Amino acid sequence: MEFKTLRNIENSFQQIRLYAVVFAILCIAVVGYAVWQSYRFAEDQRQKIYVLDNGKSLMLALSQDASINRPVEAREHVRRFHELFFTLAPDKHAIESNMKRAFNLADKSAFDYYKDLSEKGYYSRIISGNVQQRTEVDSVVCNFDRYPYEVKTYSKQFIIRSSNVTKRNLVTSCYLVNSVRSDNNPQGFNIEKFAVLENTDLEIIER
Repeated sequence: MEFKTLRNIENSFQQIRLYAVVFAILCIAVVGYAVWQSYRFAEDQRQKIYVLDNGKSLMLALSQDASINRPVEAREHVRRFHELFFTLAPDKHAIESNMKRAFNLADKSAFDYYKDLSEKGYYSRIISGNVQQRTEVDSVVCNFDRYPYEVKTYSKQFIIRSSNVTKRNLVTSCYLVNSVRSDNNPQGFNIEKFAVLENTDLEIIER
């Protein structure tokens, strides 16, 4: 009888120990799940930005990794440079203003190309001949696998004279390096080793 009582006590102790172990495991699991959910909630909250709209109401905006937009910004940087550099009007001040803004987006290679054209009298002929030059960028192809990023740009030029319009094919190459963002360079890139690969007439349309 005494032995049976001891056996019952031992079994009860084992059961209590098992229940305690199971309870401890459940507590650890609940705490772990709560910590994990809290971390996820904090991460989600960090992705949200609240913007004050004219000092009256809060607007919710979502933050995102800045690197996601870099390819888009790179193409826009190159496109903007070409529009400034190759769009010309028969006005000296307008040409100089465009060139000054374009030089903020590129290194000395762009200035060297401008200087070469200037010495050949290209801009003087634009002014004296009352010629308009407009550039439309078709595509900007960037290779983001290697740094600095290699870029090729395919464009069309329209040289508008009083008697005709000359349509030209323009292909350029350059490299993009990361730079400091500013009002003059909002995308934060700089163009290096700028070169014109092709600039040939496609057709001449009489006016």
